[in-house]
Amino acid sequence: MTTDKNTSRRPSGRAPGRPAQARSIGRLRGALGTAAAIAGFAGWLGPAAVPAPAADLPEPVIPQGVGVNIHFTRGHERDLDMIAAAGFRFIRMDFSWQGTERKPGQYSWSDYDELTSQLERRGLRALYILDYSNSLYEETVDARNPITGQNRRDVASPRRPESVAAFARWAGAAAGHFRGHRIIWEIWNEPNISFWKPKPDVGQYTALALAACRAIRAADPQATIVAPATSEFPWEFLESFFAAGALDHLDAVSVHPYRDYKRPPETASDDYRRLRELIRRHQPPSDRRALPILSGEWGYATHTRGVSLETQAAFLVRQQLANLHDGVPLSIWYDWKNDGSDPGEREHNFGTVGTDLAPKPAYRALQVMTRELAGCRISRRVPLPDPADYVLVAETESGRQVLAAWTTGEARSVTFAFPAAGRAKGVTGAGESFDPVVRDGQITLALGPLPQYVRIEPAGLLPPTP
Repeated sequence: MTTDKNTSRRPSGRAPGRPAQARSIGRLRGALGTAAAIAGFAGWLGPAAVPAPAADLPEPVIPQGVGVNIHFTRGHERDLDMIAAAGFRFIRMDFSWQGTERKPGQYSWSDYDELTSQLERRGLRALYILDYSNSLYEETVDARNPITGQNRRDVASPRRPESVAAFARWAGAAAGHFRGHRIIWEIWNEPNISFWKPKPDVGQYTALALAACRAIRAADPQATIVAPATSEFPWEFLESFFAAGALDHLDAVSVHPYRDYKRPPETASDDYRRLRELIRRHQPPSDRRALPILSGEWGYATHTRGVSLETQAAFLVRQQLANLHDGVPLSIWYDWKNDGSDPGEREHNFGTVGTDLAPKPAYRALQVMTRELAGCRISRRVPLPDPADYVLVAETESGRQVLAAWTTGEARSVTFAFPAAGRAKGVTGAGESFDPVVRDGQITLALGPLPQYVRIEPAGLLPPTP
């Protein structure tokens, strides 16, 4: 749901300097007043430090944190059947203020009761986005449409004390109503771009988020709350939000790591590292939690100026695997289904299936990944000469071990050390079986852009994660 799911806009990469930071925090306070270690066999590498799950976030075990965005509440049982069959375990969906409070103080949850019930029947969980504004409490303003970029009249985001208070009451009522259903509550969607109207304002958004957090906690002290769901990594926006004390109220920081289509999913690693350091800087000294980062929305479209169907399939799977290796326990792919049939329209082509639910290669690739790595944690990465080559070791509690292998560069074969007593059985990313070459204490794999999976036999042959 970002306006920049395309090929051009990138995070600036510029660290906010002290004067800019001071100015941002000063503006924010005014607005708030109104409202890899080496270990294991042959030097195999461990991942970056992985934060322990907070609240009711998924464990980093495939497919628990595999998610997808949807755009419906009722009447899509076949969609949900296919979502579950692919191995998705989370959906992310707008939880509309305007649609659930049509008279002041009167709430109708029936659409989301139905959706939540349908999800639970299939073993799916919900991340509901508490959004957007409500014409009962805010005026209509000139604003930019975040999808088309065109100017139009729209309801302003909650910015007056009365509307902020009303949003918070509504958020608390929602959390109380759905208490016990293991919902993850996300506060707004991409407030750093034109989803906040009439224009982004970190102070206004922060006032809303803090009020909503307090109301949700009062209604359900065990609720799981995430924010700010930013488009990309807007460093000054994040710095200001954290400086206002937002981290005291959150169970995870959600971001949408969209980037230029020439930059594959693995390139988010440096951004996660920088964000993790920013979080550490703004957590109070008494708070020793390793606050997780969530990839709350991110996809690559297959329109005429986007990626190919095959590249989308590879990127979907690699996004999940690379994020897990980087300590990100939940990754929401955008989108479940194509929104239209125009091959030149970006917004019509993010889906893993077509408008008629015909599977795209991405659907099949995810299904293979969740099947072959079911029950696995990503434990470490095999060191190879070329950093473009990825071989991740995935392990289950019972000792089953599987390699997930691909390259971000040109297709090539790689050879690395392997226990002489070991055997290997492979499955391509398309689900076809193959036999890797194992000889003289080495294994050779032919790497391409779509991950392949190699089961190691006997179970537990490779040294466990330290």
